[in-house]
Amino acid sequence: MLNIPPITKNIIIINLLMFFAKLVAVRYGIDFDDLLGLHFFKASNFRLYQFFTYMFVHAGWEHIFFNMFAVWMFGRIMEQVMGAQRFLFFYIVCGLGAGFMQEGAQWIEFAYQGLAAYDSVNVDGMVMPMSAYLNNWTTVGASGAVYGVLLSFGMTFPNERMFIIPIPVPIKAKWFVIGFAVIALMSALGHRGDNIAHMAHLGGMLFGLLLLLYWRKNDNGGGRFFGGGLGNIGRGFGGNFGGGYYTRYEDVTGQAGTAGASLSQRVKGWWQQQKKRWNGAKRSRMNVTAGGSKHAADMQWRQQEQQRREEIDRILAKVKQGGYNSLTDDEKRKLFEASER
Repeated sequence: MLNIPPITKNIIIINLLMFFAKLVAVRYGIDFDDLLGLHFFKASNFRLYQFFTYMFVHAGWEHIFFNMFAVWMFGRIMEQVMGAQRFLFFYIVCGLGAGFMQEGAQWIEFAYQGLAAYDSVNVDGMVMPMSAYLNNWTTVGASGAVYGVLLSFGMTFPNERMFIIPIPVPIKAKWFVIGFAVIALMSALGHRGDNIAHMAHLGGMLFGLLLLLYWRKNDNGGGRFFGGGLGNIGRGFGGNFGGGYYTRYEDVTGQAGTAGASLSQRVKGWWQQQKKRWNGAKRSRMNVTAGGSKHAADMQWRQQEQQRREEIDRILAKVKQGGYNSLTDDEKRKLFEASER
């Protein structure tokens, strides 16, 4: 996990630690799902902090594996594109939005069934007090936040081809994201009682979309609510939304580039900015006495920087030709280290 950006890495670590803590806690009679999961707001066990904690608790091995795999696969890329602070803010907003949507769906079901008029409910032939029944309406997992990250990836790299098992041919990221949204919507409407929070999935996507649109409209270069940004929503989904959903690009260095440019073009633009800085530093370093040890050290430094620039230029050319996934792990590491300088 050494090459994973810090926020993505910490999200995965925290979720894993919480999962293992849950396995230990259950032996001592502590139910993490009941304590930290998101309860229906009319239930007696509901607490406001659960809107935040529920996204770090998972039901089982399969649940946490697929969520964390998606965070690793898509989150690390979006963190490098958005920047650490903005990515963390985006992830949390999507998770909170998913919780709000799930609460709204549960409230609609509560009102539709007229449960407020009853003190108990019959569940599989057993009479259960209404308070206990409502406390069973619990939501756990990072799926809502993950769906928001999937949306941001699909909008930022709409034409990136992906292999999805069991589909035998690669599909573009935008169709992958749209397919997931349709599946979540159809499941929410037609699969009640399957213990999957489909509305939370949609909520993560919806709040992610609203935040991306807000950033597009409020291009303030990283000011309030981390505005400004990257990508092109109009080009990403056939122009239905109009314009770029970020009008400015801000990568992990906070440098601005060209709206609607490809990832390689944006990184290359940032690299050119660094060249200007290095050239300025080089001119200042040349103000030393010729023949001295400092002059020799300066010559060595310039040679190293020249070699580094040539290597990054080669990697960027490879990204432009074959895409980000064509890079080796070592090349990805060098590109990421360059963005940290």
